[in-house]
Amino acid sequence: MTTTVLERRPQRSSLWPAFGVVALVLSLVASVFVGAANITVWDVLAGGLTEAHAVYLVEARLPRTAAAALAGASLAIAGLLMQLLTRNRFVEPSTAGTVESAGLGLVIVAILAPGAPIVVKMLAAMVFALAGTALFLAAIRRVPKADTFIVPLIGIMLGSVIGAVAAFLALSRDLLQMLNSWMLADFSAVLAGRYELLWLVAGLGIMAYIAADRFTVAGLGEDVSTGLGLNHRTVVALGMSIVAAVAAVVVVTVGALPLLGLVVPNVVSRLVGDDARRGLPLVAMLGAVTVLVCDIVGRSLPGLFVDGAPGAGEIPVGTIVGVLGGAVFLAMMLKGVRNG
Repeated sequence: MTTTVLERRPQRSSLWPAFGVVALVLSLVASVFVGAANITVWDVLAGGLTEAHAVYLVEARLPRTAAAALAGASLAIAGLLMQLLTRNRFVEPSTAGTVESAGLGLVIVAILAPGAPIVVKMLAAMVFALAGTALFLAAIRRVPKADTFIVPLIGIMLGSVIGAVAAFLALSRDLLQMLNSWMLADFSAVLAGRYELLWLVAGLGIMAYIAADRFTVAGLGEDVSTGLGLNHRTVVALGMSIVAAVAAVVVVTVGALPLLGLVVPNVVSRLVGDDARRGLPLVAMLGAVTVLVCDIVGRSLPGLFVDGAPGAGEIPVGTIVGVLGGAVFLAMMLKGVRNG
């Protein structure tokens, strides 16, 4: 009986990537054809698109769908890396001060160089995100590993302090509205020519996959990984650099998606285990699907309360993702408390 179980488990887990691909394709198609403009799949296949609809599809719908998928996949991967390297399932960029640090960097650039190109803003956000993450890692080194709940609380408090500094600076220079747009993702303004920076995170995701085995070993702890011949500090530095770069690019381009990197890796871990190489593709797909579905809901939900009218405003996707992530985070905390 034991042998049968061991034989069936890989077969069952091997189906999850196929399910992920199907869900991703369906979400991509739905994202392209859901919205204010009445564009259907049949119009595209039969060549029945008007010139205005064709332009709208290329300039708005397709870029928005690509931006949502890239942002969701990359932040989910960043969450997986942080959880592996800190050995804590409650850690992700928005519970480690990484996102808030990126926001502080953007505010400082907006004050010192208001006309700076977006690449300069991204680099500044990356440097500050990396510094904030390093500060978080230095703080949790003093915390016993058994204190699972203390680690994310330290990150949340650190993020609150950094966020307060950013808000104070933004308020003093009348930049608070700009800061708020960076701290909450909204894809309504995504157009062709304004999202392409997000393709950088695809390269970062590939880099994470190439080094996935090293991240898995590093997640076993410094003593074990060093005993296995791995340079633990170098691998941690690489992983956190990828996390900081992803957070910077996403925040600069579309805004933050709070707690996405907490929800998705924990779901995938329950399905396929903690092996980064096996789980990372599924994490990327589920992250993209989650953001795409939340974006569709944000586009569709307001119309249900305004006489069914399509395009009756939108709910920012960051709000929906935050509510979902907050509920899952609270459920995980309560379950951990009950389990002692």
